[in-house]
Amino acid sequence: MPERAAPLAGRVVVITGGAGGIGRALADAFGARGARIALLDRDEAGLQEAASEREGRPLTVVCDVTDPEDCEAAMARVIEALGAIDVLVNNAGISHRSRFADTDLSVLRRVIEVNLFGSMYCTAAALPSLRQQKGRIVAISSVAGFAPLVGRTGYSASKHALHGFFDTLRAELRGSGVSVTLACPYFVDTPLRTHALDGRGETLSAAPVSMARPLSPEAVADAIVCGCIARRRAVVPGVMGQASWWISRLAPGLYERLMLRSQRGES
Repeated sequence: MPERAAPLAGRVVVITGGAGGIGRALADAFGARGARIALLDRDEAGLQEAASEREGRPLTVVCDVTDPEDCEAAMARVIEALGAIDVLVNNAGISHRSRFADTDLSVLRRVIEVNLFGSMYCTAAALPSLRQQKGRIVAISSVAGFAPLVGRTGYSASKHALHGFFDTLRAELRGSGVSVTLACPYFVDTPLRTHALDGRGETLSAAPVSMARPLSPEAVADAIVCGCIARRRAVVPGVMGQASWWISRLAPGLYERLMLRSQRGES
């Protein structure tokens, strides 16, 4: 089909963190538009479950995004099986909820390794095919990527760094035909919310405090896919995300006070 009629029909979309909530929703949203899906995750059982529940049974590849050799092998497997990579969605991520003074440095390192270096490694491995296909890169950031979020210094650092990396990569790729989209959702109703790490690296089970109802993974995925098709530089889904964007820029002191007040239950 012509690009204008069906921009994703037959395109190969690689989604990291494919066993999780947003990853599964992204698979559905891209798949509904005719894309061929490859799901990557370190959770083999979760991958198989996600694939079995989706039409067309996506390709699944077990991959630890913190291992650059694993990322190279995973992208090679996708190209071998599906021919190319047209869209890479760097979705794999973890979070923590703990004040900096109460957080082991190993926890911060782990969060940054997954969220930042995982995206770098996967992008490096997929970039030759993406350049050949004049493809698209999507990085899943967060409101915490452009504004402060108390109790998540490592998470915020990793997401702010994503912006620096991918904004610069976009500039370097200018004229190559490869686009870069940063997606910055507000809180999303996924296991990431209830399985963050505490300051010692143990898994929390309680959901975080938020000022409004969390977004659904489906709504976030649809906004991201639409932004990808339009090759937008940034996608900020939801009213609270948009409000956070503007208030944090126009009145950063006010934003900080509102954010601290909303997160008081986690202090």
